[in-house]
Amino acid sequence: MLTVESLKKSYDETAGRKAGRHDDTRTYAVGGVDFEVHDGELFTLLGPSGCGKTTTLRSIAGLERPTSGRVTLGGRVLFDAAQGVNMRASRRGFGMVFQSYAIWPHMSVFKNVSFPLEVMPRAKRPGRKEIEERVGQVLDVTELGSYASRPATKLSGGQQQRLALARALVTHPELMLLDEPLSNLDAKLRETMRFELKRLQRELHLTAIYVTHDQSEALVMSSRIAVMNQGRIEQIGKPREIYTKPATRFVAEFIGTSNFLEGTVASVHGQEVQVDTEHGRLVAHEVDKAPAVGESVLVSIRPECVDLSRQPRGNVPNEWSGKVLTRAFMGDVVDHIVGVGKLEIRNRSNPNLSIPPGTEVHFSIAPDKVTLVPVD
Repeated sequence: MLTVESLKKSYDETAGRKAGRHDDTRTYAVGGVDFEVHDGELFTLLGPSGCGKTTTLRSIAGLERPTSGRVTLGGRVLFDAAQGVNMRASRRGFGMVFQSYAIWPHMSVFKNVSFPLEVMPRAKRPGRKEIEERVGQVLDVTELGSYASRPATKLSGGQQQRLALARALVTHPELMLLDEPLSNLDAKLRETMRFELKRLQRELHLTAIYVTHDQSEALVMSSRIAVMNQGRIEQIGKPREIYTKPATRFVAEFIGTSNFLEGTVASVHGQEVQVDTEHGRLVAHEVDKAPAVGESVLVSIRPECVDLSRQPRGNVPNEWSGKVLTRAFMGDVVDHIVGVGKLEIRNRSNPNLSIPPGTEVHFSIAPDKVTLVPVD
């Protein structure tokens, strides 16, 4: 549906290319990104502050003019630097919801939603009856129907968020652009609204691009995720794939928590890869392309994949012993830090398992839970 090709954005346009030289001295906020957003999916741009995700979104929206690249929606060219095409934001027809909901305080809930229809060009503007029907439909979908006559300022934070969404939906946009719309909500309401937004997106078959720095939010809501770092995309994939098979160390560190060990590939037999580390040998099952013998790799192991016990199991791969250094009760889980020599391994367990510091323990990791990340 939406295609972004070689998109770059620099705010240092005065630098450009030096005369007689081929090197580009500009600093790029977005350094050349490529991705496609498919019909009916929620595609998330995820990354830390300053990684270029919001600049990418604003470039798609037409609120920023990219330095180079191409953006198309279906058969329409929205931006093409080579051809000199840059369609105005108002003509792109996107629905947009940003971190600030920009609710009009002097208007009722109904008028906030109807306003985008009322200011359309006369040739495209719906009649009064159609406006009432469309506003009523989106208010019902967002569960705001009973608040139609209420002043917008009298809504709760979650209701204001749904109002901003309803106002964007009423124009029947081909694409929704959502820039951290939940960041102003408290933690409990954010969690509720994640599922609410996902429900609406699925029920209405919305195609949306969602920008966030919140890993949990991205994992819960996304059809696919593009993890960004320093203006570039490190990995694109489904949430489970991004979490369980990170392509780079940055992705493994940014998405959740991981234990890291440096190692060298000792042998490869089919899908079984044996890796020698400073603290012992680990066996991994690499379904995709296996690394070569002698290659340096980074071993990534998620804390919940570390199976901790007081007694050795025996005859299981990747079983090591160590001592509990500290533990932390976190409500739904207990984290243990286990020392193996100078190495510290984090385990995340059911709260029924809580082992005091100083206890000798054994832990194992299933080979299919050992992820091998290429060394940069």
